[in-house]
Amino acid sequence: MQSRKREQHVAVFGESGSGKTVMLSSFYGAMQEPQFRKDSLFDVLAESAGQNTRLVQSYLGMKNSNRVPETDRFSGTSYTFSIKMKARPEARGMNSGAPDALRLVWHDYPGEWFEEDVSGPEEAQRRVDTFKALLRSDVALLLVDGQRLLDQAGEEERYLKSLLTNFHNGLLSLKDDLLEDGKRLVKFPRIWVMALSKADLLPDLDVNKFSELLIEKAGDDINDLREVIAGLVEAPDALSVGEDFMLLSSAMFNANKIEVTERVGLDLILPMAAVLPFERHVRWAQLKLLPGQVSERLLGAGAVGAAGLASALLGSRVRLPALLQGFIGVALSRGLLDDAARLAGDRLREINADAVAKHNYMTATLTGFRMDLEKGEKEKILLRSRR
Repeated sequence: MQSRKREQHVAVFGESGSGKTVMLSSFYGAMQEPQFRKDSLFDVLAESAGQNTRLVQSYLGMKNSNRVPETDRFSGTSYTFSIKMKARPEARGMNSGAPDALRLVWHDYPGEWFEEDVSGPEEAQRRVDTFKALLRSDVALLLVDGQRLLDQAGEEERYLKSLLTNFHNGLLSLKDDLLEDGKRLVKFPRIWVMALSKADLLPDLDVNKFSELLIEKAGDDINDLREVIAGLVEAPDALSVGEDFMLLSSAMFNANKIEVTERVGLDLILPMAAVLPFERHVRWAQLKLLPGQVSERLLGAGAVGAAGLASALLGSRVRLPALLQGFIGVALSRGLLDDAARLAGDRLREINADAVAKHNYMTATLTGFRMDLEKGEKEKILLRSRR
């Protein structure tokens, strides 16, 4: 049977030293721990054996030897992770029309390319090619370095304005290379999450206070960044920049020990990549912010499109591939999409419990992801846009 694998991309941006390498190693290493593998409904594995070894090695270096991973300067890398359900395909309640596997592609964009001039034409082209590779991402994480905020306590605007201006100018410098004949892009990261890295250094700063700090100290700079990004995309009203916020901490760094089990927010990255774009795209479609052709491209069709994801979230048994194709199919599935996008609270937990009982692990995993996002908001780790 041919696999129906839904692929989601996330792009991670941050200045050098902001914690991208440590975050990736901690994110992956935690899911290789025996306890996680025992309790989880799914397995996560890097599709490249070399990347698997390097990431686990970096994680174990932190865990066992108090050694921080080395960073790769001026080297943009993509990491592909397969998320495979543990249940057998013949498990009761399995939806034959929904995706049966997930894949996460993590794009790491070097911070130096937003801070320093490139060394020559070869590096300039590599920078463009690296950025083009992440254009399929729906979610981008823009890291705000907690150490830098701590160092400039009381004058945070100096760091924040520098950070956002560098990203603003960096994107502006890439515009002509990204837009062929000036034609705006349909596929481009449309959800830009402001993420506080090294959040453990600022224990009194919950996500609400973090968002208030950024808006108070650098609201104009966030608007400027939004305008640059809006100039790159088709249907610019369907865009969220500086409206979503989260806290991230890859580990607790003590004098003699790196506590890798003391993490914040990393368990929300998979849920954000898997289901946040879906709920946001459906909402934008409801608000008529997405023209028909753009809506079709973003929502997709068939088992691995938005309709397939909606069916999996609801535990539906509709056969989607033959029924829902192209824009007409998306229109026919509107009720299904709306129901899935609104799924929350008691009904979400009921569907999750039923899916677990029936060993329908795709539905259980996706509804579990939605529950994780709700929990993240209750714990003041995540703040999602209401727009």
